[in-house]
Amino acid sequence: MTADILGVILAGGRATRMGGGDKALLTLGGRSLIDRVIERFGPQVGAMMLNANGDPARFAAYDLAVRGDEAPDRPGPLAGVLAGLDWAAERGGDSIVTVAADTPFFPRDLVVRLQDAARGAGAPIALAASPDPVKGMMRHPTFGLWPVALREDLRCALAGGVRKIAAWADAHGAATAPFAWAEGGVFGASGGGAGFDPFYNLNTPDDLARGDALLRSFEP
Repeated sequence: MTADILGVILAGGRATRMGGGDKALLTLGGRSLIDRVIERFGPQVGAMMLNANGDPARFAAYDLAVRGDEAPDRPGPLAGVLAGLDWAAERGGDSIVTVAADTPFFPRDLVVRLQDAARGAGAPIALAASPDPVKGMMRHPTFGLWPVALREDLRCALAGGVRKIAAWADAHGAATAPFAWAEGGVFGASGGGAGFDPFYNLNTPDDLARGDALLRSFEP
């Protein structure tokens, strides 16, 4: 565990491609996605918060702090990063790491690797990346290390219309933490080859079905 890092689970989206509702509460292999994310993330951070909009009571069973987006128009995951930074500032924290609630197979050494990448590049921010068979190395901006010191800068950026996480991160010289595909499994990011992308996210019912198939073949 990296006790000086606080963890933020991003679950503030509308899940339109999944048919609406809370993707975090969908089940995979008999367990909710958020339960799987908590199990994987908890040992890596000192404390966790959930970024989700609407009534927080629906997540009461998970015993997490729940914060919604500050902006009323729900401008996307960058607003969730800001919610997490505000929460960390209230706790006296220096940095947060964010993960997506619909990506239950992310690496168990995510936090340490992001810290190493930021430290090695002398950068305040680091984003995770993994290889795609077609597009090459692809970053996953919802999996990042963010300093509390930049929260007012982010607040101003959101007020000015910035919506893309990578755009704001790159404006501050974000480092990249590369991750290889995990061994095992029966499919990858593009549906073929050995192994699988640990940042495989579940956007649609078909993705959820493929996630179940992955669990049956290999539990990371």
